[in-house]
Amino acid sequence: MQLTGDRFTQESAAFGNDLVTLPNFPAEIRAPQGTIPGVSSFQVHFADHDILTAGDSPDVLVAMNPAALKANLSDLAKGASIIVDTHDFTTRNLAKAGYAENPLDDGSLDEFDLHRVDLTGMTVEAVKEFGLSRKDAARAKNMFALGLLSWMYGRPTENTTAFLSKKFAKVPDIRDANIKAFKMGWNFGETTETFIVQYEVKPAAMPPGTYRNISGNLALSYGLVAAGVQSGLPVFLGSYPITPASDILHELSKHKSFGVTTLQAEDEIAGVGAAIGASFAGHLGVTTTSGPGVALKGEAIGLAVMTELPLLVINVQRGGPSTGLPTKTEQSDLLQAMFGRNGEAPVPIVAPQSPGDCFAAAVEAARIAITYRTPVMLLSDGYLANGSEPWSIPSIDDLPVIEPRFASADDLAEGEEFAPYSRDEETLARPWAIPGTPGLEHRIGGLEKGDGHGNISYDPANHDKMVRLRQAKVDRIANSLPPLEVDDPSGAAKVLVLGWGSTYGPIGAGIRRVRKAGYNVAQVHLRHLNPFPNDLGEILKRYDKVLVPEMNLGQLSMLLRAKYLVDAIGYNQVRGLPLKAAELADAIADLVSQAEGITIDLTAAAAQEAI
Repeated sequence: MQLTGDRFTQESAAFGNDLVTLPNFPAEIRAPQGTIPGVSSFQVHFADHDILTAGDSPDVLVAMNPAALKANLSDLAKGASIIVDTHDFTTRNLAKAGYAENPLDDGSLDEFDLHRVDLTGMTVEAVKEFGLSRKDAARAKNMFALGLLSWMYGRPTENTTAFLSKKFAKVPDIRDANIKAFKMGWNFGETTETFIVQYEVKPAAMPPGTYRNISGNLALSYGLVAAGVQSGLPVFLGSYPITPASDILHELSKHKSFGVTTLQAEDEIAGVGAAIGASFAGHLGVTTTSGPGVALKGEAIGLAVMTELPLLVINVQRGGPSTGLPTKTEQSDLLQAMFGRNGEAPVPIVAPQSPGDCFAAAVEAARIAITYRTPVMLLSDGYLANGSEPWSIPSIDDLPVIEPRFASADDLAEGEEFAPYSRDEETLARPWAIPGTPGLEHRIGGLEKGDGHGNISYDPANHDKMVRLRQAKVDRIANSLPPLEVDDPSGAAKVLVLGWGSTYGPIGAGIRRVRKAGYNVAQVHLRHLNPFPNDLGEILKRYDKVLVPEMNLGQLSMLLRAKYLVDAIGYNQVRGLPLKAAELADAIADLVSQAEGITIDLTAAAAQEAI
């Protein structure tokens, strides 16, 4: 199903539609087939205009078995189309999914547009000429379904045919069977009277440029490569595989030509330790992981804070605690990123807002790490990592140049000793001296450093000073940040919706609904979570109410309340899935009605507009 969804997405992207995807797959390597936990799904939302989310309620559900139907039925609105593979609605499969009766016959689906199609049977019959076993022949049913949906929505077919020809070039029978099934699915839609409606979704109007479909993990990988190029530093990735971050390791391993070195370490601690060593040696050290791995890396990240070396810690968040929900999304590691180390160990935090934005966020995280000599935490999540969207490929000329400014013996006056913990007046960053540079010999380690000279110090006053210096250095980052973008078209809004990370899409879609109904609401989205931008406090004071939607129990709300004494109101869900725009719109409307003393009914407003 992931391959099927990916092919439909690629065809839609090539056609020029705007799109957002939501892959959703089991955590188990071999989840029991036909059971609810074993359901793998791929949701794609595509349109002829700008869209922000993968959609709340699919218009079409293709269910290959009873478990797939049961797992996704609650997401559908009345009147949605359901295409089921009748072949797999057997007594045994119905029992596995928890059905006492066949839902295709008991009237429970009467409010939907139900299409019963023997996908498996027709596929097996169509590819009989290639001499495949029944099991191998039945596997091509996903291509039959893809062909059918491609006909329904006018998707081009040439690229999928070429893809299948290349993917199965070494097994001609499998190649030809999949192509035949794909074409049969298209022809079935064209000739049968079962499907009497075909939809046309025209290309979306987008700013001129070169676009490609990109997932968050791929964009993040490219961003790390670009950061190495723009800084002139070799990139070193020390990583241990973990869902959903492993794709970054896989992708970066392909780019040795850009000076990228990847090490698949024996565990999480070894991965981050190697990355710190690479930074000490003058590389851009990177380590990738998810929440459980960040817990293991905590002491080593504290070492990078103490040694004041550039380090990128990529946390692709997933459901927790412990091993939690490995393949589901969550935003619950913000406080871990802020405080999840012993001692006063401040770390800057950057969060991308969309799959394509992961590229720019990676470059920005590298800029901060290199300029301020500090580890930086980049908080992506499973929704961004696996989801995709059209991405306008940036020009190299538009990317920032990142200057490492390595220390040199020429910087020293005659007879002057190198002071590895002296400070840049603007950034408070210490010098970055590559080991082996004559005249720049110095000590490094996890014990407290003496101010300036960097030797080990247990002096109480020095420790207090160094703790404050490291915090002040992180605080100085805010001076390099651009003003926040406040989306408040009317200027009359009394409610501000403030978010971070992947909630950007649902928040934006929810706000559109409220504004479309004729009401005012403002939006601000944070990329930098530590330090906060300098103008955030002043912006918060402009509004009567502040709503903070998060996929956690209120972590950003807690930080805003503590720092700005603002009554931040949380909208919190921890379901392992993105927030739903319609539900969020209702919460925003409720807050607007309270702030303005009016009654708002978005359902009534939408119905009136339809009339």
